[in-house]
Amino acid sequence: MTAPPSTDPIVTAEGFAAYLGQARGCTDAAVANVRRIVGGASRVTYALDARWTEDGEPTEAGLIVRLDPPASLLDSNRTHEYAAYRGMYGSDVPVPEPLWIEDDASWFGGAFFVMRRIDGCETSPQRLFAPPLDAVGDRIGEQLFDIAGRIAAVDPTEGAWDFLDAVAADRCWQRELDHWSEVIERHRSDAQPIVRAAIDWLRRDPPPEAQRVSVVHGDYRNGNVLVDPTGTIRGVLDWEMCHLGDPIEDLAWTCMPNWRWGRPDRYGGFLPPAQAFSIWERASGLSVDPVAFHWWSVFAHVKAQGIWLTGARNFADGAAAAINLPGIALRLSPIEDRGLIALLGWEDGGSSDRPATAEGARA
Repeated sequence: MTAPPSTDPIVTAEGFAAYLGQARGCTDAAVANVRRIVGGASRVTYALDARWTEDGEPTEAGLIVRLDPPASLLDSNRTHEYAAYRGMYGSDVPVPEPLWIEDDASWFGGAFFVMRRIDGCETSPQRLFAPPLDAVGDRIGEQLFDIAGRIAAVDPTEGAWDFLDAVAADRCWQRELDHWSEVIERHRSDAQPIVRAAIDWLRRDPPPEAQRVSVVHGDYRNGNVLVDPTGTIRGVLDWEMCHLGDPIEDLAWTCMPNWRWGRPDRYGGFLPPAQAFSIWERASGLSVDPVAFHWWSVFAHVKAQGIWLTGARNFADGAAAAINLPGIALRLSPIEDRGLIALLGWEDGGSSDRPATAEGARA
């Protein structure tokens, strides 16, 4: 079996039916309504409808197929992401049910995993902030931060989390900063003076020790949650950056300006800071340390810059053909620079304006 003649993997109805029969041992397999989902840039994603019989049990389901592309915004591990879905499935953090993982790339041109599809939901931020969902925005925001707190409350010593590398509470920051600093150095095509100066600041002025080492989603925000018409979040997606670390890292990422979509005073695009923090604290059992939150907020812009530069480099090197990869970098890299300048008080030549009190972080 040979891969389709395409840069990106391609799933077909005939091919997936053959996969169900030959690789999964199913009978009576039939597949329809195969379509590619346009959106996330880390994996190639297809939706399809399938029916099959396995161990004498007939099944009919909507499925999602997540395939490895030649290159993307992230250098991520498919088995790692699938294991995160398995670890979280059945908990009070809603995720799609993971079904199968496949290492054989010859089926569709890329290795992949399969999940049950959650239908009737929106994930696009533009649609979350437009009618009719804008009428339930407060409900979405409350759940966004409640679920963020639930993720922070996960005990990684219980359940199937042993695939995540351990880290000491006082070294969470260093491991993440070392990783993303290396990503930036490897992928940058110019000097990147602002982000490199920010990295120097982060090293000179590390955050407090993590209150708890917990599961960190790594990209938790609007755009990575499935929301139904009532404003209920029915699934958290895109766990490819999941790791153990400081839960404040996830909170700062969720709150960064990139995801506010023209609502500068609303964390996550939905809630005032004090309300967002209160909900997160109640669900996580932790407090929002203002010094830690400020440090991780600066780090969030560094990490984002590393993601955008990775996509641009993969396009420039010919590893990926998607023109949106350099386009994202051209559009968003200046936003990260401006965010760093503002957070570190560099507009007037000053130093960091990190808040000294919890009230400052909540403002």
